[in-house]
Amino acid sequence: MRGIVLLGVILLVAGLVGLASPMISYTKTEKVVDIGPVEVTAERRKHVPVPPLVGGLAAVAGIVIIVAGSRKP
Repeated sequence: MRGIVLLGVILLVAGLVGLASPMISYTKTEKVVDIGPVEVTAERRKHVPVPPLVGGLAAVAGIVIIVAGSRKP
């Protein structure tokens, strides 16, 4: 039972974070020039959009799992 409630809390928090922050950013290192022993790299910042629907569904699923997991059989 506690594992199910913990999963629900994790989903709820992830859903709320997804609603609060609509973009996930990360940095990727790419090779720009590779001529023999000379190598030039550049760090590029990438963005992945997170639709609000996904965050909302995760939050609702978390609440449902918490409620269902906390009920006594």
